[in-house]
Amino acid sequence: MEHCTLCPVACGADRSVRAGYCGVKALTVAKYYLHPFEEPPISHKNGSGTVFFGGCSLRCVFCQNFALSRAERGKAITPKELAGIFRELEEMGADNINLVTPDHVSPYIAEALALYKPRIPVVYNSGGYCKVSALEEIDPYIDVYLPDVKFFSPELSERYTGRRDYFAYCSEAVRFMAKKPVRRSEDGKLLSGILARHLVMPMCVSDSERVLDFLREALPEDAPVSLMRQYVPMGDIAGFPELARRLTAREYRRAVEYALALGFSALYTQEKDSADKAFIPEWDY
Repeated sequence: MEHCTLCPVACGADRSVRAGYCGVKALTVAKYYLHPFEEPPISHKNGSGTVFFGGCSLRCVFCQNFALSRAERGKAITPKELAGIFRELEEMGADNINLVTPDHVSPYIAEALALYKPRIPVVYNSGGYCKVSALEEIDPYIDVYLPDVKFFSPELSERYTGRRDYFAYCSEAVRFMAKKPVRRSEDGKLLSGILARHLVMPMCVSDSERVLDFLREALPEDAPVSLMRQYVPMGDIAGFPELARRLTAREYRRAVEYALALGFSALYTQEKDSADKAFIPEWDY
């Protein structure tokens, strides 16, 4: 971390002294709680014990957690304190520990999990822009991978995330994550494996189809896929007029029908009402 190349940006920052491209030096947490609005196998019965980390190596202009991803919110904590948060969430009855945007702080999270490994599944909730080498280091502590696969097109990913090489890294990361065997409890909770997500964006359905093609080829037959409809215009989209509206019913229906035609055995979809700012957390720090 003294010459940080942890994520694909490889900014080279000495993160003992200053923040990297991700916006943070070490661990910051903006919120932790029992989150009821993840996919059913993740939130399950009591809610997912979700920990939101500050900073991000992507610059998604449409980010729903904009203040968090830009490191404007968050309280600095130590790995020991993070281990205490894991224990607290477990005692609250969480169905799992859900690490949200962990890629740029994964060594610190691994340190916390080495101090205390919960008896419930640990979920790695990633934006997908990460290196396999970093995943290999934290993989022994992870039970479930929950990656976003945002874009297939380099042009779209460069326009909306600032990273033209997004899919090149994300696809390799997903292939690595997909090696973990899929296991479920008798009542449907995901205990191990991968659940891949894709957010359908306005005017991007053709790209969504390419993402779905990739997921059909890369994932195990029994791996669930979540096709999200929850896009809400927010973030820093003033220069992106095409993002100023919600997804149309026709756009989402086309993506769902394409996914069904590909034959995913477990496909999670969302209702129109999911595109609402009411589902976005308020930050505690």
